[in-house]
Amino acid sequence: MSILRYLAAPLAPLYGAVVRARNRSFDAHPDRAARVPVPVISVGNLSAGGTGKTPLTLFLAEGLEAAGWPNAVLSRGYGGRRDVDPMSVEADSDPRMTGDEPLLMARRLGPRRVVVGRMRHAAALRALAQRPELRCLLLDDGFQHRALHRDLDLLVLDGVRRWGDGRMLPLGDLREPMDSARRAHALVVTRAARVTSRAEVEAWWAEHGSGGPIFWLDFALGGLRRWPSGEASPLPLPGAGPALAWCGLGHPEAFYADLLVAGQPWAISHSYPDHRGPSPSDLRRLQALARMEGAGWLVCTEKDAVKLGSAHVAALDLPLWVAEQRVTGGEPLLAWVKERLG
Repeated sequence: MSILRYLAAPLAPLYGAVVRARNRSFDAHPDRAARVPVPVISVGNLSAGGTGKTPLTLFLAEGLEAAGWPNAVLSRGYGGRRDVDPMSVEADSDPRMTGDEPLLMARRLGPRRVVVGRMRHAAALRALAQRPELRCLLLDDGFQHRALHRDLDLLVLDGVRRWGDGRMLPLGDLREPMDSARRAHALVVTRAARVTSRAEVEAWWAEHGSGGPIFWLDFALGGLRRWPSGEASPLPLPGAGPALAWCGLGHPEAFYADLLVAGQPWAISHSYPDHRGPSPSDLRRLQALARMEGAGWLVCTEKDAVKLGSAHVAALDLPLWVAEQRVTGGEPLLAWVKERLG
């Protein structure tokens, strides 16, 4: 346990009591949750850190749109400091205002597809006002945001980390008690290929969950794009040798493991705190480290790349490639969501 967590440990019972009181209030008075005239699908989790919510939200948004369900994504915009709230996120938006994940989604999905706002109901109204043809909304990282009514609650569980040590923040990783899983209509287990015992996950869901279905899916790195030109390449990068891999994710080890699974060796890795990335001077230091370790190029995630700007271009000497992540095995989940919406 880190020193900070040790010092904050006495706050865990207080945090748990506050969360339970909030949940009891919403359970007793469901009309407190504001409603909008289209279905809302929440994608969230019980634990802090990355479980794959963003690529899953993108997968659902793209799949539903292709199936005739025009949609928009609502996000808190974590880390963004903006004067206008809520605000629509476009491909040329400033990540310092929107946060990195909403900008990543906006660049993948296209115009008027992502709205950020501290109050998700206000963000939903903004999305509907600018696109009246919307048939549903996706609430990114929405499991704890109970002020907006949702028609489907998808609970995402990292198949490797699972529920951690089962303790509440700040002592553990849980944002809510495990019995909050009963609110979810379905459990989505990510990184399913690395699950050591599906029976344990099924037993956990049987004890704490709602009895809804379990869906198992994975993430795969499908290819590379050179930054900032956008040139495409397969993965592993042909004839390039090992890379220096870096990222600013909740659980960076998952990215480094995904590179190896894709057949891409890396000589050394460097991690930043979640939602953080290198300054131009940091980028120069990364390149010096890469040369020392025999790496001739750098690789990061799409979430990291959206935070880079013109000053980083000036600081870049080695090639920088961005690994594109995709969901695999998600078709049964998408079919189930479409059935529930229909």
